Amino acid sequence: MVKEFDVVVIGSGVSGMETASSLAAEGKSVAIIEESLWGGTCPNRGCDPKKVLVSAVEARDHVNQLQGKGLNSAPKVNWPELMAFKETFTSPVPKQMKSSLESSGVKAFTGKAAFIDENLLEVNGDELKADHFILAAGARPSILDIEGKEHFLTSDDFLSLPEMPETITLVGGGYIAFEFAAIANAAGSRVHVIQHNDRPLKDFDQELVDQLVKQLEAKGVKFHFNVDISKVENTSIGYALTDDSDFELNTDLVFCTTGRMPNTDRLKLENAGVEYDKKGIKVNEHLQSSNPAIFAIGDILSKSQPKLTPVCTFEANYVVSYMTGKTTEPIAYPSIPTMVFSGPKLAQIGVMVDKSNDDYELSTIDATQWFNYRRTNEPISTIKIVKDKQSGLLVGAACLNNAADELINYFSQLIEQKVSASELASHIFAYPTPASDLPSIYS
Repeated sequence: MVKEFDVVVIGSGVSGMETASSLAAEGKSVAIIEESLWGGTCPNRGCDPKKVLVSAVEARDHVNQLQGKGLNSAPKVNWPELMAFKETFTSPVPKQMKSSLESSGVKAFTGKAAFIDENLLEVNGDELKADHFILAAGARPSILDIEGKEHFLTSDDFLSLPEMPETITLVGGGYIAFEFAAIANAAGSRVHVIQHNDRPLKDFDQELVDQLVKQLEAKGVKFHFNVDISKVENTSIGYALTDDSDFELNTDLVFCTTGRMPNTDRLKLENAGVEYDKKGIKVNEHLQSSNPAIFAIGDILSKSQPKLTPVCTFEANYVVSYMTGKTTEPIAYPSIPTMVFSGPKLAQIGVMVDKSNDDYELSTIDATQWFNYRRTNEPISTIKIVKDKQSGLLVGAACLNNAADELINYFSQLIEQKVSASELASHIFAYPTPASDLPSIYS
Protein backbone atom coordinates (compact mmCIF):
# COMPACT_ATOMS: atom_id res chain seq x y z
CA MET A 1 0.00 0.00 0.00
CA VAL A 2 1.31 3.44 -0.95
CA LYS A 3 1.25 6.11 1.75
CA GLU A 4 1.18 9.70 0.48
CA PHE A 5 2.68 12.81 2.07
CA ASP A 6 3.50 16.35 1.08
CA VAL A 7 7.11 15.86 2.19
CA VAL A 8 9.25 12.89 3.13
CA VAL A 9 12.48 13.55 5.06
CA ILE A 10 15.25 10.96 5.16
CA GLY A 11 17.41 11.25 8.28
CA SER A 12 16.57 12.46 11.79
CA GLY A 13 19.73 14.43 12.58
CA VAL A 14 19.56 18.13 13.37
CA SER A 15 18.74 19.10 9.78
CA GLY A 16 16.12 16.40 9.32
CA MET A 17 14.49 17.11 12.68
CA GLU A 18 14.34 20.83 11.97
CA THR A 19 12.82 20.52 8.49
CA ALA A 20 10.31 17.84 9.45
CA SER A 21 8.94 19.58 12.55
CA SER A 22 8.95 23.04 10.94
CA LEU A 23 7.15 21.89 7.79
CA ALA A 24 4.58 20.03 9.91
CA ALA A 25 4.00 23.28 11.83
CA GLU A 26 3.34 24.93 8.46
CA GLY A 27 0.50 22.48 7.84
CA LYS A 28 2.36 20.02 5.62
CA SER A 29 1.84 16.28 5.94
CA VAL A 30 5.33 15.04 6.73
CA ALA A 31 6.99 11.66 7.13
CA ILE A 32 10.53 11.10 8.39
CA ILE A 33 12.70 8.00 8.07
CA GLU A 34 15.58 7.03 10.35
CA GLU A 35 17.77 3.99 9.78
CA SER A 36 19.62 3.96 13.09
CA LEU A 37 19.49 6.26 16.13
CA TRP A 38 16.80 8.92 16.25
CA GLY A 39 18.43 12.32 16.60
CA GLY A 40 21.33 11.47 14.29
CA THR A 41 25.06 11.73 14.87
CA CYS A 42 25.53 14.93 16.88
CA PRO A 43 23.62 14.13 20.10
CA ASN A 44 24.15 10.35 19.95
CA ARG A 45 27.73 9.75 18.80
CA GLY A 46 29.20 13.07 17.75
CA CYS A 47 29.54 16.63 19.01
CA ASP A 48 27.62 16.32 22.28
CA PRO A 49 29.13 13.15 23.79
CA LYS A 50 32.56 14.22 22.58
CA LYS A 51 32.21 17.56 24.37
CA VAL A 52 31.22 15.77 27.58
CA LEU A 53 34.52 13.86 27.41
CA VAL A 54 36.38 17.05 26.52
CA SER A 55 35.13 18.55 29.79
CA ALA A 56 37.38 16.13 31.66
CA VAL A 57 40.34 17.19 29.48
CA GLU A 58 39.65 20.85 30.24
CA ALA A 59 39.40 20.24 33.98
CA ARG A 60 42.59 18.20 34.08
CA ASP A 61 44.50 20.72 31.96
CA HIS A 62 43.46 23.59 34.21
CA VAL A 63 44.69 21.75 37.29
CA ASN A 64 47.92 20.66 35.60
CA GLN A 65 48.65 24.24 34.56
CA LEU A 66 48.32 25.38 38.16
CA GLN A 67 50.63 22.73 39.61
CA GLY A 68 52.87 24.57 42.07
CA LYS A 69 50.70 27.68 41.68
CA GLY A 70 48.30 26.78 44.46
CA LEU A 71 47.31 23.27 43.43
CA ASN A 72 49.40 20.23 44.26
CA SER A 73 47.99 17.21 42.46
CA ALA A 74 46.29 16.59 39.13
CA PRO A 75 43.11 14.51 39.09
CA LYS A 76 43.11 11.12 37.42
CA VAL A 77 40.40 10.54 34.82
CA ASN A 78 38.15 7.66 35.83
CA TRP A 79 37.12 6.53 32.36
CA PRO A 80 34.18 4.25 33.31
CA GLU A 81 32.70 7.02 35.48
CA LEU A 82 33.21 9.58 32.71
CA MET A 83 31.51 7.29 30.20
CA ALA A 84 28.63 6.70 32.59
CA PHE A 85 28.22 10.48 32.85
CA LYS A 86 28.28 10.71 29.05
CA GLU A 87 25.51 8.10 28.87
CA THR A 88 23.22 10.33 30.91
CA PHE A 89 23.25 12.66 27.91
CA THR A 90 23.11 10.13 25.07
CA SER A 91 20.89 7.32 26.33
CA PRO A 92 17.63 9.34 26.44
CA VAL A 93 18.16 10.94 23.03
CA PRO A 94 16.60 8.45 20.56
CA LYS A 95 13.36 8.06 22.48
CA GLN A 96 13.08 11.79 23.18
CA MET A 97 13.78 12.78 19.58
CA LYS A 98 11.29 10.34 18.08
CA SER A 99 8.65 11.33 20.60
CA SER A 100 9.22 15.01 19.83
CA LEU A 101 8.75 14.42 16.11
CA GLU A 102 5.58 12.39 16.58
CA SER A 103 4.12 14.98 18.96
CA SER A 104 4.66 17.62 16.28
CA GLY A 105 2.52 15.62 13.87
CA VAL A 106 5.31 13.95 11.87
CA LYS A 107 4.87 10.30 10.91
CA ALA A 108 8.02 8.38 11.88
CA PHE A 109 9.36 5.32 10.06
CA THR A 110 12.35 3.26 11.16
CA GLY A 111 14.40 1.45 8.51
CA LYS A 112 16.51 1.84 5.39
CA ALA A 113 15.09 4.09 2.70
CA ALA A 114 15.65 3.48 -1.02
CA PHE A 115 14.11 5.26 -4.00
CA ILE A 116 11.91 3.28 -6.39
CA ASP A 117 11.44 6.19 -8.76
CA GLU A 118 11.41 10.00 -8.73
CA ASN A 119 8.51 10.39 -6.31
CA LEU A 120 8.36 7.02 -4.56
CA LEU A 121 10.57 5.24 -2.08
CA GLU A 122 10.44 2.09 0.00
CA VAL A 123 11.16 1.56 3.68
CA ASN A 124 10.59 -1.77 5.43
CA GLY A 125 7.93 -2.81 2.93
CA ASP A 126 6.07 0.51 3.04
CA GLU A 127 6.00 2.65 -0.09
CA LEU A 128 6.03 6.38 0.56
CA LYS A 129 5.01 8.87 -2.12
CA ALA A 130 5.58 12.61 -1.82
CA ASP A 131 5.58 15.86 -3.75
CA HIS A 132 8.99 16.66 -2.26
CA PHE A 133 11.78 14.77 -0.55
CA ILE A 134 14.48 16.17 1.73
CA LEU A 135 17.64 14.12 1.94
CA ALA A 136 19.30 14.62 5.34
CA ALA A 137 20.84 11.17 5.72
CA GLY A 138 24.19 12.49 6.92
CA ALA A 139 27.54 10.76 6.80
CA ARG A 140 29.44 7.95 8.49
CA PRO A 141 33.09 7.28 9.37
CA SER A 142 35.23 6.39 6.37
CA ILE A 143 37.55 3.38 6.52
CA LEU A 144 40.89 3.11 4.71
CA ASP A 145 40.79 0.37 2.10
CA ILE A 146 43.90 -1.50 3.21
CA GLU A 147 44.73 -5.04 4.26
CA GLY A 148 43.28 -5.70 7.69
CA LYS A 149 40.80 -2.82 7.50
CA GLU A 150 38.29 -4.94 9.43
CA HIS A 151 40.38 -4.29 12.56
CA PHE A 152 39.80 -0.54 12.44
CA LEU A 153 37.53 0.98 15.05
CA THR A 154 35.76 4.29 14.39
CA SER A 155 34.68 7.40 16.26
CA ASP A 156 31.46 5.58 17.15
CA ASP A 157 33.51 2.94 18.97
CA PHE A 158 35.71 5.49 20.74
CA LEU A 159 32.68 7.25 22.17
CA SER A 160 31.44 3.99 23.69
CA LEU A 161 34.73 2.51 24.97
CA PRO A 162 34.06 0.77 28.31
CA GLU A 163 37.75 1.04 29.29
CA MET A 164 40.60 3.20 28.03
CA PRO A 165 43.45 0.91 26.88
CA GLU A 166 47.12 1.51 27.64
CA THR A 167 47.86 2.37 24.00
CA ILE A 168 45.68 3.67 21.19
CA THR A 169 46.55 4.69 17.65
CA LEU A 170 44.62 7.15 15.51
CA VAL A 171 45.18 6.89 11.75
CA GLY A 172 44.40 10.27 10.20
CA GLY A 173 45.19 13.89 11.04
CA GLY A 174 41.88 15.74 11.10
CA TYR A 175 39.52 17.11 13.76
CA ILE A 176 38.63 13.71 15.17
CA ALA A 177 42.23 12.56 15.57
CA PHE A 178 43.32 15.70 17.42
CA GLU A 179 40.27 15.73 19.69
CA PHE A 180 40.46 12.04 20.54
CA ALA A 181 44.22 12.28 21.05
CA ALA A 182 43.69 14.93 23.74
CA ILE A 183 40.91 12.93 25.40
CA ALA A 184 42.78 9.61 25.44
CA ASN A 185 45.99 11.28 26.61
CA ALA A 186 44.17 12.92 29.51
CA ALA A 187 42.66 9.54 30.37
CA GLY A 188 46.15 8.06 30.70
CA SER A 189 46.57 6.25 27.39
CA ARG A 190 49.75 6.38 25.32
CA VAL A 191 48.53 7.93 22.08
CA HIS A 192 49.95 7.68 18.56
CA VAL A 193 48.67 9.74 15.62
CA ILE A 194 49.64 8.61 12.13
CA GLN A 195 49.27 11.00 9.18
CA HIS A 196 50.07 10.09 5.57
CA ASN A 197 51.67 13.50 4.91
CA ASP A 198 53.14 16.30 7.02
CA ARG A 199 50.06 18.57 6.93
CA PRO A 200 47.45 17.63 9.53
CA LEU A 201 44.37 19.84 9.95
CA LYS A 202 45.01 21.12 6.43
CA ASP A 203 42.18 23.66 6.50
CA PHE A 204 43.66 25.50 9.50
CA ASP A 205 46.50 28.00 9.76
CA GLN A 206 49.75 26.04 9.42
CA GLU A 207 51.63 27.91 12.15
CA LEU A 208 48.90 27.37 14.72
CA VAL A 209 48.59 23.70 13.78
CA ASP A 210 52.32 23.27 14.30
CA GLN A 211 52.01 24.90 17.70
CA LEU A 212 49.12 22.60 18.63
CA VAL A 213 51.15 19.55 17.61
CA LYS A 214 54.00 20.70 19.88
CA GLN A 215 51.61 21.20 22.80
CA LEU A 216 50.20 17.69 22.41
CA GLU A 217 53.68 16.24 22.02
CA ALA A 218 54.67 17.93 25.29
CA LYS A 219 51.82 16.02 26.94
CA GLY A 220 53.07 12.72 25.52
CA VAL A 221 51.15 12.31 22.24
CA LYS A 222 53.39 10.80 19.55
CA PHE A 223 52.90 11.99 15.96
CA HIS A 224 54.11 9.99 12.96
CA PHE A 225 54.05 12.11 9.82
CA ASN A 226 54.60 10.97 6.22
CA VAL A 227 53.60 7.43 7.15
CA ASP A 228 51.11 5.70 4.85
CA ILE A 229 49.78 2.65 6.68
CA SER A 230 49.23 -0.30 4.34
CA LYS A 231 48.38 -3.14 6.74
CA VAL A 232 46.74 -3.77 10.10
CA GLU A 233 47.36 -7.19 11.61
CA ASN A 234 45.81 -8.81 14.68
CA THR A 235 48.54 -10.15 16.95
CA SER A 236 48.78 -11.84 20.35
CA ILE A 237 49.47 -8.46 21.99
CA GLY A 238 47.03 -6.28 20.07
CA TYR A 239 47.48 -4.91 16.57
CA ALA A 240 50.54 -4.34 14.40
CA LEU A 241 50.52 -1.43 11.93
CA THR A 242 52.97 -1.37 9.04
CA ASP A 243 53.60 0.62 5.88
CA ASP A 244 55.39 -0.39 2.67
CA SER A 245 58.72 0.74 4.11
CA ASP A 246 60.15 0.08 7.58
CA PHE A 247 57.46 1.57 9.84
CA GLU A 248 55.96 -0.72 12.47
CA LEU A 249 53.85 0.08 15.50
CA ASN A 250 52.10 -2.15 18.04
CA THR A 251 48.97 -0.87 19.72
CA ASP A 252 46.06 -2.11 21.83
CA LEU A 253 43.42 -0.47 19.62
CA VAL A 254 43.54 1.30 16.27
CA PHE A 255 41.00 3.87 15.10
CA CYS A 256 40.48 5.08 11.56
CA THR A 257 40.03 8.84 11.81
CA THR A 258 40.35 9.76 8.15
CA GLY A 259 37.09 11.68 7.92
CA ARG A 260 33.51 10.83 7.03
CA MET A 261 31.74 9.74 3.88
CA PRO A 262 28.21 10.75 2.80
CA ASN A 263 25.46 8.15 3.03
CA THR A 264 24.63 8.38 -0.67
CA ASP A 265 25.28 4.74 -1.53
CA ARG A 266 22.29 3.40 0.40
CA LEU A 267 19.49 5.46 -1.14
CA LYS A 268 19.44 4.22 -4.77
CA LEU A 269 19.59 7.82 -5.89
CA GLU A 270 19.93 6.84 -9.55
CA ASN A 271 16.28 5.72 -9.47
CA ALA A 272 15.27 9.26 -8.53
CA GLY A 273 17.52 11.07 -10.99
CA VAL A 274 19.70 12.55 -8.24
CA GLU A 275 23.33 13.25 -9.13
CA TYR A 276 26.15 12.94 -6.61
CA ASP A 277 29.91 12.59 -6.34
CA LYS A 278 32.26 11.18 -3.71
CA LYS A 279 31.69 14.25 -1.51
CA GLY A 280 27.90 13.94 -1.56
CA ILE A 281 24.79 15.08 -3.38
CA LYS A 282 25.19 17.91 -5.88
CA VAL A 283 22.79 20.80 -5.34
CA ASN A 284 22.03 24.22 -6.81
CA GLU A 285 21.87 27.54 -4.98
CA HIS A 286 18.48 26.57 -3.54
CA LEU A 287 19.77 23.21 -2.23
CA GLN A 288 17.80 21.35 -4.89
CA SER A 289 19.35 18.27 -6.41
CA SER A 290 19.35 17.47 -10.13
CA ASN A 291 15.75 16.41 -9.45
CA PRO A 292 14.18 19.75 -8.39
CA ALA A 293 11.58 17.98 -6.24
CA ILE A 294 14.37 16.55 -4.07
CA PHE A 295 16.37 18.78 -1.72
CA ALA A 296 19.52 17.82 0.16
CA ILE A 297 20.88 19.34 3.37
CA GLY A 298 23.53 18.65 5.97
CA ASP A 299 26.49 16.31 5.82
CA ILE A 300 25.21 14.42 2.79
CA LEU A 301 25.86 17.49 0.61
CA SER A 302 28.76 17.94 -1.76
CA LYS A 303 29.87 21.43 -0.73
CA SER A 304 32.82 23.61 0.18
CA GLN A 305 31.34 24.75 3.49
CA PRO A 306 32.32 22.82 6.63
CA LYS A 307 30.05 19.92 7.48
CA LEU A 308 29.13 21.07 10.97
CA THR A 309 25.99 20.88 13.08
CA PRO A 310 25.19 24.64 13.00
CA VAL A 311 25.59 24.59 9.20
CA CYS A 312 23.07 21.74 9.02
CA THR A 313 20.58 23.78 11.02
CA PHE A 314 21.19 26.84 8.82
CA GLU A 315 20.48 24.80 5.68
CA ALA A 316 17.37 23.26 7.22
CA ASN A 317 15.95 26.68 8.06
CA TYR A 318 16.69 27.88 4.54
CA VAL A 319 14.95 24.92 2.88
CA VAL A 320 11.86 25.38 5.05
CA SER A 321 11.71 29.06 4.10
CA TYR A 322 12.19 28.28 0.42
CA MET A 323 9.63 25.48 0.32
CA THR A 324 7.01 27.61 2.09
CA GLY A 325 7.56 30.61 -0.18
CA LYS A 326 9.09 32.83 2.48
CA THR A 327 12.17 33.37 0.35
CA THR A 328 13.15 32.98 -3.28
CA GLU A 329 16.72 34.14 -2.73
CA PRO A 330 19.60 31.67 -3.07
CA ILE A 331 21.16 30.41 0.13
CA ALA A 332 23.86 32.77 1.43
CA TYR A 333 26.19 31.28 4.00
CA PRO A 334 27.73 33.58 6.61
CA SER A 335 31.32 33.21 7.77
CA ILE A 336 31.47 29.85 9.53
CA PRO A 337 33.60 29.30 12.65
CA THR A 338 35.38 25.95 12.88
CA MET A 339 36.75 24.41 16.08
CA VAL A 340 39.10 21.67 17.17
CA PHE A 341 38.35 20.82 20.80
CA SER A 342 41.83 19.58 21.54
CA GLY A 343 44.28 20.69 24.23
CA PRO A 344 44.59 23.64 23.76
CA LYS A 345 41.66 24.47 21.51
CA LEU A 346 42.11 25.69 17.95
CA ALA A 347 39.53 27.87 16.19
CA GLN A 348 39.33 29.72 12.88
CA ILE A 349 36.89 31.81 10.86
CA GLY A 350 36.82 33.77 7.63
CA VAL A 351 39.79 34.74 5.47
CA MET A 352 43.22 33.42 6.43
CA VAL A 353 46.23 34.58 4.42
CA ASP A 354 49.99 34.90 4.75
CA LYS A 355 51.86 38.19 4.96
CA SER A 356 52.59 38.24 1.23
CA ASN A 357 48.97 39.01 0.34
CA ASP A 358 48.70 42.68 -0.63
CA ASP A 359 44.94 42.94 -0.06
CA TYR A 360 44.98 42.03 3.62
CA GLU A 361 46.86 42.86 6.80
CA LEU A 362 47.82 39.88 8.97
CA SER A 363 48.65 40.37 12.63
CA THR A 364 49.97 37.64 14.92
CA ILE A 365 49.63 38.23 18.66
CA ASP A 366 51.44 36.26 21.33
CA ALA A 367 48.99 36.63 24.21
CA THR A 368 50.61 34.03 26.46
CA GLN A 369 51.59 36.68 29.00
CA TRP A 370 48.30 38.53 28.85
CA PHE A 371 46.50 38.47 32.19
CA ASN A 372 43.56 36.31 31.11
CA TYR A 373 45.94 33.51 30.06
CA ARG A 374 48.73 34.03 32.57
CA ARG A 375 46.31 33.76 35.52
CA THR A 376 45.58 30.14 34.51
CA ASN A 377 49.22 29.59 33.54
CA GLU A 378 48.38 28.56 29.99
CA PRO A 379 51.45 27.30 28.14
CA ILE A 380 50.48 29.12 24.94
CA SER A 381 48.01 31.66 23.60
CA THR A 382 48.36 32.75 19.99
CA ILE A 383 45.82 34.88 18.15
CA LYS A 384 45.84 35.88 14.49
CA ILE A 385 43.60 38.44 12.85
CA VAL A 386 43.20 39.41 9.20
CA LYS A 387 41.95 42.88 8.21
CA ASP A 388 40.96 44.13 4.80
CA LYS A 389 43.50 46.85 3.96
CA GLN A 390 41.05 49.05 2.12
CA SER A 391 38.24 49.09 4.70
CA GLY A 392 40.22 48.21 7.81
CA LEU A 393 37.50 45.72 8.76
CA LEU A 394 38.13 42.35 10.34
CA VAL A 395 37.63 39.54 7.79
CA GLY A 396 39.33 36.57 9.43
CA ALA A 397 40.71 35.28 12.72
CA ALA A 398 42.29 32.23 14.28
CA CYS A 399 43.28 31.43 17.84
CA LEU A 400 45.01 28.72 19.82
CA ASN A 401 44.28 28.78 23.55
CA ASN A 402 41.79 27.49 26.09
CA ALA A 403 39.40 30.38 25.36
CA ALA A 404 39.33 29.76 21.60
CA ASP A 405 35.74 28.51 21.61
CA GLU A 406 34.63 31.74 23.26
CA LEU A 407 36.81 34.10 21.24
CA ILE A 408 35.84 32.66 17.86
CA ASN A 409 32.20 33.55 18.40
CA TYR A 410 33.14 37.14 19.21
CA PHE A 411 35.20 37.29 16.03
CA SER A 412 32.25 35.84 14.11
CA GLN A 413 29.98 38.67 15.24
CA LEU A 414 32.58 41.34 14.49
CA ILE A 415 33.03 39.98 10.96
CA GLU A 416 29.36 39.47 10.13
CA GLN A 417 28.24 42.81 11.56
CA LYS A 418 31.21 44.63 9.97
CA VAL A 419 32.17 46.25 13.26
CA SER A 420 35.13 48.61 12.92
CA ALA A 421 37.96 48.78 15.44
CA SER A 422 36.84 52.25 16.52
CA GLU A 423 33.28 51.04 17.11
CA LEU A 424 34.57 48.13 19.17
CA ALA A 425 36.71 50.48 21.26
CA SER A 426 33.56 52.36 22.31
CA HIS A 427 32.17 49.26 24.05
CA ILE A 428 32.78 48.46 27.71
CA PHE A 429 33.26 44.78 28.50
CA ALA A 430 33.32 43.01 31.85
CA TYR A 431 36.94 42.84 33.02
CA PRO A 432 39.01 40.73 33.14
CA THR A 433 37.52 38.41 30.53
CA PRO A 434 38.52 37.26 27.03
CA ALA A 435 35.97 39.76 25.68
CA SER A 436 37.72 42.64 27.40
CA ASP A 437 40.84 41.80 25.36
CA LEU A 438 39.02 42.30 22.06
CA PRO A 439 39.83 46.04 21.63
CA SER A 440 43.53 45.23 22.11
CA ILE A 441 43.39 42.39 19.61
CA TYR A 442 41.40 44.31 16.98
CA SER A 443 42.84 47.81 17.00
